[in-house]
Amino acid sequence: MIQISKNQLALRNGQDKPEVWIAFRGKIYDLSSSRLWRSGRHYEHWAGQDLTAELENAPHTAHVFDKFEPIGYLK
Repeated sequence: MIQISKNQLALRNGQDKPEVWIAFRGKIYDLSSSRLWRSGRHYEHWAGQDLTAELENAPHTAHVFDKFEPIGYLK
């Protein structure tokens, strides 16, 4: 898997580039195919960043990422 910097991740926010990527626990996930992230936003969460800390307040567990294959690691 590839290494992705925070700057590279920030561009994959569904606005600057069409990809919708997020980081979670050091892994990068491509959520572009998720209807819940279509605009690069999911409720008050924005793509292109590390959402590890934000999951603590989410109404779901980390298992929500099980349906997505990680595409890389956050540098």
